[in-house]
Amino acid sequence: MSGAGRNKQGKPKQHKGQQGDRRNAAGPRFAGEGPAGRGRSGQGPGRSGAGRGRQESGRSGSERGGPQEKGRSAAGRGAYGTGKGSQEQGRSGSGRGGRQEHAGAAEGRGAYGAARSAAGRGTAPGHGRSSHGGYGQGGRAVAGAARGGRREAHADIPGLAEPMLKLGRRKGEWMELRLPGELAGAPLQQIMKFTPLAPKLISKLVQSKGIVQQGASLRLALFPPEARDFPPDWMELNVLYEDDFTLVVNKPSGYEVHPSERGQRGTLAHGVASYYEMTGQDVRIRHIHRIDKETTGPVLYAKNEFAHYQYDKAMREKEIERIYLALAEGELAQDRGTIDLPIGQDRHHSTKRRVSETGDAAVTHYEVVERFEGYTLVRLRLETGRTHQIRVHLAAIGHPLAGDGLYGGKRTVISRQALHGERLIWPHPWTGERLSVRAPLPADFEAALAKARGEERG
Repeated sequence: MSGAGRNKQGKPKQHKGQQGDRRNAAGPRFAGEGPAGRGRSGQGPGRSGAGRGRQESGRSGSERGGPQEKGRSAAGRGAYGTGKGSQEQGRSGSGRGGRQEHAGAAEGRGAYGAARSAAGRGTAPGHGRSSHGGYGQGGRAVAGAARGGRREAHADIPGLAEPMLKLGRRKGEWMELRLPGELAGAPLQQIMKFTPLAPKLISKLVQSKGIVQQGASLRLALFPPEARDFPPDWMELNVLYEDDFTLVVNKPSGYEVHPSERGQRGTLAHGVASYYEMTGQDVRIRHIHRIDKETTGPVLYAKNEFAHYQYDKAMREKEIERIYLALAEGELAQDRGTIDLPIGQDRHHSTKRRVSETGDAAVTHYEVVERFEGYTLVRLRLETGRTHQIRVHLAAIGHPLAGDGLYGGKRTVISRQALHGERLIWPHPWTGERLSVRAPLPADFEAALAKARGEERG
């Protein structure tokens, strides 16, 4: 459908329940980002630009009206396993609802690890792409805007300052772009160097006559109608973000992201298929990452082949960040740390994972948000994405998730594992702009926090 996911002004829809950030926000600010509005965050540090040797003074922001806290570094830094415990300073983002946040992310592996440099000014990472001397042929690197946002002219086109063509307007299955004067008469092969399209997709579009150039106009068939590959099952979806390339859905507990066995129905994939059908979008279901059945939070979907390729690449290059909140049993001694322990499958339990020397590398960074008697609210950032990673890592250091019976947690305050995807950060597939959404805490997690605090819930 033409213009799916946009309002009358052609801007991406902002859905109810969305807490989205649309500036070049490379990452969240951990210190002072209390989710429950109580402003009792553990003395959270900020971050440093480790990859550039640049430090920023600690500035704290208030979240949902909570009191401001100084961005002082935590006393107890340390790491489990082979953690990389570098001291970092920075500023916390202000989290008043959907306020936009800035972050010049650190590059390197400090206490928060592989936060990618997101170039606070200009195009985010991933756009210093290699140009292609022909469809499918490798070539020189196109001047990119990453690492500080500096934009350089392409050597082959004198006077062309932009390293990437600006995002065009969608018309049906086509995206129409206006070529700058320097490119209007250039060969198609040269023009495509200024797009983020992969050589394989360019070749496919050429073969299907999906690229049309007429003077200063370039049309790309990026939105062909597709057959939905899951039967629709209606469910009430909380859509956090949507545009022509992307859908982000807030997954409730009790739903799997996709079927785990043949013939299974009622998964989030079936619900998304129903949403596409009701909104007239002929789009395949392409989830980019998964979260456990009982875990809540954002799930990212690509709405066409181009976006799917870009997001898969971004996942491999760790440019998609997932921030979680967890209620762990016991009181963590350190305010922040890194758990660097490999994870493998449990030989005695097919659905369980365990720490194993022969397993896959797994790194989790955490910061204490709030401590209670017998519990700790923790914010976590995944550097890797192993199955059950947070659950396994916290259990391995003696602090299983509340409610997580599989890994030793008790169901005193909540009946499922107390794990929630708080925030998702990803680059726009064409522009590289850093986009971000927050997912509100579900009611059962809020109730568990109230019980941990000793509060009455009516």
